Amino acid sequence: MTDENPLAAIPASGKILGLDLGTKTIGVAVCDAMRYSASPLETIKRTKFTQDAERIIQLVAENNAVAIILGLPLNMDGTEGPRVQSTRAFARNLAPRIELPIAFWDERLSTSAVTRMMIEADLRRDRRAEVVDKLAASYILQGALDRLRRG
Repeated sequence: MTDENPLAAIPASGKILGLDLGTKTIGVAVCDAMRYSASPLETIKRTKFTQDAERIIQLVAENNAVAIILGLPLNMDGTEGPRVQSTRAFARNLAPRIELPIAFWDERLSTSAVTRMMIEADLRRDRRAEVVDKLAASYILQGALDRLRRG
């Protein structure tokens, strides 16, 4: 993975899964085959790594995904903290099980941006809690798709 283009390993075509890795849940999104738009798919309740990985592997197969974009929770100043290390460890453990490229995409402000949109849409707090992770995954994936289109 290069710093200039973190998406260099992503194949030129095919669906991509986006993941927003939280401590309690994993938000999952998928893009259409033309890679125009990312859509929220589901929220995985985290248990053990093996079970979480199995569900991701199932979703990769069900959606014929060719790559995974994993949100990278950098600090606001761009530095890496403990959550980044945890995300990189998750990717290292997942990689041998899926044999697909896994790319990281800066996810700073994704959850707050999505939460703001949901508040503006007047979504109830309990409903926001149910969907925020998969919407954040969609937001992260959309950012990566936009960058892939620009080349």
